[in-house]
Amino acid sequence: MGIRIGADYLSGLQDDRDVWIDGKRVADVTQHPGMCRGAKTLAGFIDRQHQPEYQEKVTYVDDDGDRVAMSFLIPKSKEDIVKRGVAFYEWASWSNGMFGRTADYKNSSLMAFAAANRFLGEGQTDFAQNMMNYYDYVRKNDKVLTHTLVNPQISWELAKEGKYSTKVALQIVKETDGGIVVSGARLLATLGPQADEIEVFPSTLLKASDENLPFAFAFAMPISTPGMRLICRDTYDLGKSNFDAPLSSRYEEMDSVVIFDNVFVPWERVFMYRDPGLCNRAFAETNAVVHMMHQVAAGKLAKTEFLVGLLCAMAKATGRDKDMATKGQIAEAMWMAESVRAFLYSSEQQAHADQWGTFVPLRRPIDTSRNLYPKMYPKLVEMIQLMGASSLMATPCEADFGNEISEDVEQYFQTANLASRDRVALYRLAHDVSVSGFGSRQCLYERFFFGPQFIMAAGYYELYNKDDMIDKVNNLLSQN
Repeated sequence: MGIRIGADYLSGLQDDRDVWIDGKRVADVTQHPGMCRGAKTLAGFIDRQHQPEYQEKVTYVDDDGDRVAMSFLIPKSKEDIVKRGVAFYEWASWSNGMFGRTADYKNSSLMAFAAANRFLGEGQTDFAQNMMNYYDYVRKNDKVLTHTLVNPQISWELAKEGKYSTKVALQIVKETDGGIVVSGARLLATLGPQADEIEVFPSTLLKASDENLPFAFAFAMPISTPGMRLICRDTYDLGKSNFDAPLSSRYEEMDSVVIFDNVFVPWERVFMYRDPGLCNRAFAETNAVVHMMHQVAAGKLAKTEFLVGLLCAMAKATGRDKDMATKGQIAEAMWMAESVRAFLYSSEQQAHADQWGTFVPLRRPIDTSRNLYPKMYPKLVEMIQLMGASSLMATPCEADFGNEISEDVEQYFQTANLASRDRVALYRLAHDVSVSGFGSRQCLYERFFFGPQFIMAAGYYELYNKDDMIDKVNNLLSQN
C-alpha cells in the first residue's frame, strides 16, 4: 500500500455521498459538470507522485517499505523540514497555488497529531491510539481529506460570549457503547465533495464550561457516511474551455456546508471527547497549526510568484515594461514574493525540536507570513485589475478565432509584442485571476483562510515575545 493512482482516487468518489448543488442531488461527483474537472485535476496530481521527475520530491519510503506522501513524514531534523517544504512547494507549483486544498494540507496536521499523540492521551489513552491508527490508515491508503472547524452562528452576541446555539451547531446528542451520535452543521468544507474523508475537529474558541461539553470533540469519517450531507455553493466551473477559463476550468475546489443528521461515529474514529480545555489547546500544543502554516507558506510563495509572472507578462505584452512607473508598481509585487520566500526560508532554517521530539519550523516567520498574506493577496489582485483595465473585458472567446469574424479578431486584438490569440489568452487568464467568480472566491479565501484578520492579529500579539522589546525601552530610560 502507499501512494495510489488518480483513477483509484476518482473511483473512490463514486459512492453514496450525499452532495447537493443547484437544488439537486449529485449522482456522481466525477461526472458532474461543475465538479468533475477539479476532481480530475487532483487525480492528475496524484498520478504525478509516480513520475520519476517528481517522486523523490513529493514522496518517501516509510519504515514498512511503502512509498507514501512526503507530507506524512514525521520530521526528526531540520533537513526533514526542508524536504517537506520542497514537497509542499512542488505540489503548489502544479496549480501555481490556485488549487489550495491539496491533500498535503490536512496531511500536515494529521502528521502533527500522530507525532504528538500522547497529548490526546490526556483524555483517554485509546484516543491516542485511535489517532495513530487513523494516521496509518490515511498514509497507507493515500486518502484525500477535507475538514471543518467552525460552527454556524445565529447570534453575534452569543458568539462573542463563546457559546453555541443548539439549533445549528454540531453537537453530541447521544453516547452509546459503540460510539457517539452527532447532529448539527459545520462550516466550511473546501474540497468536501471531492474528498475521501472529513476531519471534524474542534473550534479553538470553546469556553471550558459544562455547557460546552456537547460541542467538544474531534473525529474523522468518510464523506459517504450515512446522515452526512454536503450543501455546495454555485460552481465556478461553467464548462468553458481551458483557453476561455484557464483557472476555473481546472481548479474548482468546491466549498460546502456539512450537515450531520444523527451521524454515528464509532469510538475508534474519535480523538477528543467532552474536554473543551483539551480541544482549545490541541492545534497549538501539538504544533499542528505550525505544520499547516508551513504548507500554506510554500503554497503562497508559488501563488505569488505566478501573479508576479502574470503582471510582468501583461507589461511586456504592451511594452509597458519599459515604463519606470510600471516597473515600480510590479516591483511591489516582487517584494511580496520575496518576503514570503524569506519568511519560509527563515522558518525552515531555524527549525527546532518540540516537546514531542518532532522538528517543527520556527513559528514566528511563517506566522508573520500568514498574517500579512490576507493583506498582500487583495493588493496583488488590485494590481492586475489596474494593469489590465478595460483589456480585462476586451476578451473574445476561443471560438472567435475559428468563425466568420476571425479576421477581425486577429486584426484588432493584437498588441505590440503579442499576436491576437496570445494576447487574448493572457488577458483571459488575468480576468480569471482578478474579475471572474473563481478569482473573487480566491480573494475572499485568502482574506479569511485562517480566520478573521483581527482575531489572527490579536493571537499573534499574544504570542509575540514583547518582554524583550519592552526591556530595551526600559534599559534606555533607566540610563543616567
